[in-house]
Amino acid sequence: MKTIEVDEDLYRYIASNTRHIGESASDILRRLLKLDAIAANPREPAAPAAPVVEAGRGVEQMLTGGELAEQESAIDRFMHILSVLYRENPMAFAQASDIKGRKRIYFADDEAALLASGNTTKPKAIEGSPYWVITNTNTGRKRNIVAQLMAAMGYPHGLIERVCHSI
Repeated sequence: MKTIEVDEDLYRYIASNTRHIGESASDILRRLLKLDAIAANPREPAAPAAPVVEAGRGVEQMLTGGELAEQESAIDRFMHILSVLYRENPMAFAQASDIKGRKRIYFADDEAALLASGNTTKPKAIEGSPYWVITNTNTGRKRNIVAQLMAAMGYPHGLIERVCHSI
């Protein structure tokens, strides 16, 4: 498997065409480019398989490594968790970030969209990602947002509870 760099707008386009959690960028591009029917050239040697990163490994490291405990406030812990979740699986994060409240949207790809969804949303950029999130919610709501996001991303219930209790 090869790594390529793409512009932010292309990345968002690919991510917006995800059909299910866990769908790889290669699968999305094959579907969009209608390459599903084209078989691999049998004369070419098979490329060595890329190592599979265990789902939740980055989140586990965050919980046990102390980096989360270094965060001084619930907002800082919330933002750190979101950044780790994005880094671990950007495609699943893109799908799951459609989570909304009754009157507010929680995630957007720009600050203006969040500011327009309420009077005091206090949006912040999620480090290392193209997303913004509202931060003017109580700790219980932050836990709920993380729980919904992680569940939609396919994390196990036990890990979700541990992360939510760390906020």
